Amino acid sequence: MVPWLSLMLWLPLLGALIIFCLSRERQQPAKVVALVFSLIELAISLGLYFGYDRAAAGFQFAEKYSWVAALNINYHVGVDGLSLPMVILTTFIFFCAILASWGENRRAKEYFFLVMILETAVLGVFTSLDLFLFFLFWELELIPMYFLIGIWGSDRREYAAMKFIIYTMTGSAFMLAGFLAMYFLAPTPTFDMIELAQAGFTPAVQGLLFILIFLGFSVKLPMVPFHTWLPDAHVEAPAPISMVLAGVLLKMGGYGLIRINAGLLPEGLKLYVPYLAVLAVISVIYGAYVALGQKDLKTMIAMSSVSHMGFVLLAIAAMTPMALNGAVLEMFAHGTVSGLLFFCIGLIYERAHTRQIAELTGGLAVQVPRIAVAFIVASLASLGLPGMSQFVAEFLVFLGSFPALQVPTIIATTGIVFTAGYYLWTVRRIFYGPLNPRWAHLEDMNKAYEFIPLVVLVALTVLVGLYPNIIINWSDTSLVALGL
Repeated sequence: MVPWLSLMLWLPLLGALIIFCLSRERQQPAKVVALVFSLIELAISLGLYFGYDRAAAGFQFAEKYSWVAALNINYHVGVDGLSLPMVILTTFIFFCAILASWGENRRAKEYFFLVMILETAVLGVFTSLDLFLFFLFWELELIPMYFLIGIWGSDRREYAAMKFIIYTMTGSAFMLAGFLAMYFLAPTPTFDMIELAQAGFTPAVQGLLFILIFLGFSVKLPMVPFHTWLPDAHVEAPAPISMVLAGVLLKMGGYGLIRINAGLLPEGLKLYVPYLAVLAVISVIYGAYVALGQKDLKTMIAMSSVSHMGFVLLAIAAMTPMALNGAVLEMFAHGTVSGLLFFCIGLIYERAHTRQIAELTGGLAVQVPRIAVAFIVASLASLGLPGMSQFVAEFLVFLGSFPALQVPTIIATTGIVFTAGYYLWTVRRIFYGPLNPRWAHLEDMNKAYEFIPLVVLVALTVLVGLYPNIIINWSDTSLVALGL
């Protein structure tokens, strides 16, 4: 039997090694290798998706091999209806990000080498069933991301990269403490998630473990007040890396909260439901309100991400199957929509060399109609227009959360009003009205590597909006198996 999951997990690392052996004098081979390997990754993930038995509970395509036998540490990977949508999202976003990076000619060999390592790290987080392996991949992701921001970013790139590392590693320290505590407190010391789910920790122990691990995931989500690294990272990162950061990396936090905090420590979660609900509402409202006053397009979308990830936290606090299905769908939907938004911003910046809304004001829809249509579609999807993926996701979150958390859910819905405000206001200022003569020279999209990511991300946004069962039918059984 072909170990398809391990093949998918380690192929990007093979691609990175091939890129490492290429000459630095030629840029094109590194791009071709990265694109080919990302396509293979996408094909394997789709094969896993269509080969997955959605009626069966538990993990599929699982592989388990003894690694450090003396410490009961195993190489244990597998996917279920919770992790499989995140795997599909990852392969799609990396494929689109590599195409969006096609014009990158500054040290292209090193750039695509790091992107390939990053893909392996992210896929490892979503497929690991051993906490030790999970933590290794979680930390591995930091290295390429630090260099991708710190080398290829904008003026304050070193500051943004260092802030990203400090915040995430601080959170990781608490997470590691929680993992080690689970290992030693288990009846038989183990990092295996399936065995830990049956460990029978007391509610008091679960409450302590929950806090330690929650701090690590809340930084990555990101949750207010641990969110301030995100706007800096987004503003300074190249647009394709912002696509990966918003599209995939933030989902690692939400995935970890559902898989580990809710799945392994449900009694600990129950102890903190009121506090989680308050933090979720603060993230939703504060993120949307701050986005309303931003002058930079990237900062606006970054704060929008804080707001949307607040809905995921609200669903986790509610602990109902419908709300959690909405959370999984929200993570997938936000991944495609935010990826599309950052892609469009990258196209605009490449042509206008500015992301300032005030400077871009003036009828750009006349000059760059294709980019305008893509940005408007993404904006409408992000504000929750019916027929788009985030509408269904947020509707499920609200519907599933209301019976358990009525007041927080009602307050959180006002975040949609702010979201509609800043997106519609931005679209009106930039794309409508008479054309600003300053932008009369701008060219619309005219290259295949610009069209393909746009078409893929728009198609996913609409497809999931019209037929959300392509995600929900897979996630529901797994969430029920978790006991949620």
